[in-house]
Amino acid sequence: MVILSHQKKRNQMKERIQEEINLLAKAREIKVILACETGSRVWGFASPDSDYDVRMIYVKPLDWYLKLNEGKDTLEVMLDDGELDITGWELRKTLRLLKKSNAALL
Repeated sequence: MVILSHQKKRNQMKERIQEEINLLAKAREIKVILACETGSRVWGFASPDSDYDVRMIYVKPLDWYLKLNEGKDTLEVMLDDGELDITGWELRKTLRLLKKSNAALL
């Protein structure tokens, strides 16, 4: 029964994460092209009070790319209950980080 309740909690959290990403995408006018879980839960080191860490890559509307001055290319959101930490990189920034073999991205 413990496994079942653990799986139920994971499924509920997965739905919540997807909902929060959708709300964030709409509010920030971005298109999320990749989202994944990372951190202690994925690595198997979670404590009872560990949050859920989500990292994502997104694109902005075309006009954002056509401006002379580059805008903010990251976003960080910690939900009020402290259970969900979402960080995102804009695609161009992501590719620059990849070129530098950025460990956090890899």
